[in-house]
Formats: sequence, C-alpha cells, structure tokens
Amino acid sequence: MHFSSRVEYGSLNPIAREEQEERGKGKRFSKLNDANPTIHGLAPEILPGPYHADPRGPLEAREAIASFISRHEGTGDGSSGSCLDGLYVLSSTSQAYSWLMKLLCDANEAILVPKPGYPLVDSIARLECVQSISYPLRFDGSWTIDIAAIEEMLKQDVSRRIRAIVVINPNNPTASYVQGWERERLVGICEAYDLAIIADEVFFEYSLQQDDADDARSHGYPGHSDQPDQQGQQGQASQTGRRFAGESRVLTFALDGFSKLVAAPHAKVGWIRVSGPQSETNEACARLDTIADDYLPMSDIIAREIPQLMKQADTQLDKVRERTRDNYARLLEIVAENPSGVADVLPAQAGWNVLLRLPSVIDEDLLVLSLLHEHCLSAQPGYYFDMPFNGVLAISLLPQPSVFERQVRAVLSQIDELLDA
Repeated sequence: MHFSSRVEYGSLNPIAREEQEERGKGKRFSKLNDANPTIHGLAPEILPGPYHADPRGPLEAREAIASFISRHEGTGDGSSGSCLDGLYVLSSTSQAYSWLMKLLCDANEAILVPKPGYPLVDSIARLECVQSISYPLRFDGSWTIDIAAIEEMLKQDVSRRIRAIVVINPNNPTASYVQGWERERLVGICEAYDLAIIADEVFFEYSLQQDDADDARSHGYPGHSDQPDQQGQQGQASQTGRRFAGESRVLTFALDGFSKLVAAPHAKVGWIRVSGPQSETNEACARLDTIADDYLPMSDIIAREIPQLMKQADTQLDKVRERTRDNYARLLEIVAENPSGVADVLPAQAGWNVLLRLPSVIDEDLLVLSLLHEHCLSAQPGYYFDMPFNGVLAISLLPQPSVFERQVRAVLSQIDELLDA
C-alpha cells in the first residue's frame, strides 16, 4: 500500500524509544518541559480536571461509538469490540476526508470520486492539492456504478497517480446503495491495483423502504464474513446495501458521524473506522496518529457528551427515518396525482434527498429562479451534482409534512406554469 511522503514515519529516536519501553513496564515520568496547565492545577473552574490528549480521541467517547457499532454488527453484547483500536473521533467527515488525503496522496496524485455526487469531496481535494477524477454512475431505471469505466481509468493510469476510490454508500443525491456485486467488484479492483477504499456511509441507516430497518441494522456490516452478499446480483437493485465498514481484504476507511446518525450537525462529531489487512492497518494507523496528533484531537467539551448522545442514536434514527419515509411516500402520491403528469420521482433507496425528474425542455436555472421569486423557495438543480441529463431537482425529505407538501405542490405548479408559458 502506498502512503504519502507528507507524513513522517519511521523508527523512534533513542530517547523516545527508551521512554516508550519504560512506560510499557509501568513506569511514569514527569516532564521537565510540560506545557499542559491542566495537570498543574491551572485549569479554569468551569473546565476542571486534567486534559490527556489521545490522537484517536478520548477513550470513553470511542468506546461508546464502538459499542454502538458492535450492536449494529450483530455481535449482541454491545461491547466496544474489535473496531475500537481502528477508530478515530474527529470534528466532521469533511475533516476525515482531509486527513485521509494527507495520508494517501502526495501533491498532484489522485482519487476516484463518483458522479453524480455532492461536490464537497472535490472541494476538499483541491485544498489538499489532490486531483479528484470522476467515475460515472449510470441510470437505466436504477443507478449503477460503471465498473468498466473505473477499470479503464486504472489501466490508463500508467504513472500510478490514483491512490484511492471514494464510494458514497448510499450516494447523495441519487439515493442509491452500492449493490452487493458492485461492492465485490470494487474490493477486487482495489486488491488488484493496491488502492484504498474511502467509504462515506453517513446516510447508510436511512433506508426509504418501510420494511428495511431491521435488515439495515443487522446485515449492513460485513461483520466477520467477507463472502459476497446474496442481495442484488448484477442487473438487480437490492433495496438495502451492505457497508464497507469493517472490510478486511483491502485497506478501508469508513466515515460516519453525528450530523446524520443522530441528526446533530451542530455537535461536530465524526469518525473514521480503519480496517483491512493487519500490516496495512497498522501502518495506516501509525501515520494517522501523526496527523491526528499534529492537529490535536477533538474538544473534551464535546467528547464528554458523546456517550449520552450515542444512547439516543436508535431513537433519533427511528424518528428521522419515519419522517423521511413518510415524506417519500407522500411525494410519490402527490406526483402521481398531479393532473399534468409531466414530473416523476427517480427511484430512491436511502438517504435524506431524492430527485424529481421534470421535462428536459425546462431550463433548470429558470425553474429554480422562478421558485425563488414566486414561492420564496431556494433549490439545487441537477447540474449542481453533475447529473448526466437535464431536468432534475433535488428534494429534501426532512421538512415537517405540511411544509413538505406545500413545497412539493409549489414545485409542480411552477413546472406546469413554465410549460404553459
């Protein structure tokens, strides 16, 4: 596995090595150059107690997250499990992307990113001097990753600049899970080309199918088995996907966080779960420790709330999932009942957003500007996400039902008005 030259990695100097060995024997040392005021009785009264930095995040917070993962993997005992050592708690998945690009890519190296997709990854890549190369998702009644296009890109990459494949599972805004056969093909490609997988799975738990909640929770993780799942053979779209988190065959970085899991973007909590072949995960974690230590772990003020927030995770998931499913079902009804019949909803499997398809003769900018002026509604047209065709509008499933219905009817009304103009 290739890691960037931006992170120093090697043997400890003699002093650090000796201190590490002595600490391993149980010895504790005082520091002549200690700059931590909290262990010298100088912390402010509202933040008492000593501060002990851990590059992977406070242990209690990581244990709470690992315990949640363990329950959802189906191990049943709710212990922190084997994922604890490979867990990094940080402020956001955006920060996670940044750290992973530092870890894997030198300047002008590249990652593969799905399109259509949310433009955040491309923006972060530019900030990291990393090139984001798009691989296509094709739509033919359902969304499918163009595996052949990825293979061709890698064959053409004779200088081996591509270092990782980013997968958004489920994708935003296409609301499509990575299918079982796609997952296996991607893992095989990464094995063949020695690439890492960066899997953004923040929306994974939000299946839009009414009977998939238990399936997503108990079968979403690969657990201890790396056998291909039997759902979704090629050409058939299963309604519940399978996580990349915990994948053991290739170096995998799975991203998740509170912004979606507990509907708390203001909490500013995300995490990276590292898995894969042992030798590669060991080196990856050693290098990530350096990055995390340089940037310092997350605030203890937020971290101490994580265990309590994790206790609310299932309740929050149920609450948000009920809202998104109900609104999705109502959206399908409203669109089907619309007299003109010119709009449709593209098939959606999971997430908080779905795509409304409208006649391609309508200019997307004109529709959005009309909504802005006539209905005080802002909107994101399809080209914001590099959609492969015209006539698409992203619709959030989060609003309260009465607000949601009013917004949808306003959009349909505006579409009809533009067609009649």
